[in-house]
Amino acid sequence: MSDTVWSYRDSEWSQDRDLVGYEVEADGGKIGTVDEASNEASAQWLVVDTGFWIFGKKRVIPAGTVVGMDHEARRIVVSMTKDQVKAAPDYDESDWADEDTRSQQRARHGDYYTPYSGR
Repeated sequence: MSDTVWSYRDSEWSQDRDLVGYEVEADGGKIGTVDEASNEASAQWLVVDTGFWIFGKKRVIPAGTVVGMDHEARRIVVSMTKDQVKAAPDYDESDWADEDTRSQQRARHGDYYTPYSGR
């Protein structure tokens, strides 16, 4: 088990799964669907397309906030409320384009997400 918000909890992750298209639920209901997923060591996250409820925005949700995963139902549960997801930083593809910018984003936003990872 990793102790970083940017890593999946061992009991909730299988690297051979394609999570794109899974529904994502937070406390308060569905927040969107997985548009992208990263499984790099210590740099794992989901890009969630929030659809209409945040005006078509996408959010990066660190893997450490995932508290449940049902592969048969294609559903992921995160330890955040809908309001916390709404307040999370927007996803901008250029900010996550290469390892240097991804590292900067993880450092910049890690403190926001850490309370939701239980670590």
